[in-house]
Amino acid sequence: MKIVNVKESVLSSDQLKIAASLLKAVAHPMRLSILQLLERDGKMSVTEICENLSSEQSLTSHHLSNMKQKGILGCERDGQRIIYYLKITELSNLLRCMESCSCHFDK
Repeated sequence: MKIVNVKESVLSSDQLKIAASLLKAVAHPMRLSILQLLERDGKMSVTEICENLSSEQSLTSHHLSNMKQKGILGCERDGQRIIYYLKITELSNLLRCMESCSCHFDK
């Protein structure tokens, strides 16, 4: 196991504020599920997301809107449909980290 020098890995105050803001914005099971879907499948409509999550459209739209407002998701119009995609692709790293720590979630 490699020991990391704390001085080398310390984030700046601004970086910590941004990280905390992003973590707070995605700290909900449905939002994390949406991020997983978009990370896996790329672009998806609200209807496709609802079908995959077996969720109500109004609740899903609320979460999508919230993450879009915070700059986490982007969207584009395709005729009548609005297609969402992961705008901050670095969040994929967060999802992978959570997957690798999943043994700790079994309790």
